[in-house]
Amino acid sequence: PRQRLDVYAPPKALLAQGSAPLAVFFYGGSWDSGRRQDYNWVGRALASRGFVTVVADYRLYPEVKYPDFLADAAQAVRWAGDNAARYGADPDRIVLVGHSAGAYNAAMLALDGRYLQAAGVAPTRVKAFAGLSGPYDFLPLQGSVTRRVFGHAADLPATQPMAYMTKASPPAFLATGDADDTVWPKNTVALARSLRAAGVEVAERHYAGVDHIRIVLALSRPLRGGVPVLDEMTDFLRRHAG
Repeated sequence: PRQRLDVYAPPKALLAQGSAPLAVFFYGGSWDSGRRQDYNWVGRALASRGFVTVVADYRLYPEVKYPDFLADAAQAVRWAGDNAARYGADPDRIVLVGHSAGAYNAAMLALDGRYLQAAGVAPTRVKAFAGLSGPYDFLPLQGSVTRRVFGHAADLPATQPMAYMTKASPPAFLATGDADDTVWPKNTVALARSLRAAGVEVAERHYAGVDHIRIVLALSRPLRGGVPVLDEMTDFLRRHAG
């Protein structure tokens, strides 16, 4: 039951213009909570910008620990690619999007190609990824959440997205709010800096007065005013998806 997903299609007028890019969204929740039904507004928001959008569940702690939820996320990308044509999407124009723990999932899939390869997806099909307020650089493990989910890993540095960037990594849109005290903005700064050092294009955004939840709620129609994350993110992703 935790390996299910929902699909949101753009308006027919947008689909009539040709195959759409394919977005796969992963929500946050400290890897121990969340469900896709609570993020239908994200699916609708991305679809309104021309993306066929998959909002995917994945197994959570305590049922699983790292890296099993990443395997689930990769399987969701595989399903999305296999079924893209049914919904008017191009399976070779994939972008990954996530918030909080989901941004970690998106980053790991985009940067460490082993998860997609194990699911039968060529990593080069991911044209870009977007992370909203993601934890990308959280060693040493200090909080109870990260200790219980990652503490068993024999190679802790290998759990970090920071370990995998190369010049072949996909372009990244990385955003955070400067009022976020749940996942510190330094995570976004560190990943953006390292990607740029590897020669990867990065759009880095810091939104004044925005906290951890507000940045994802700003994707919703009622709360978009004043925080242009939806437009800036989808413009970046569309440009790189082709």
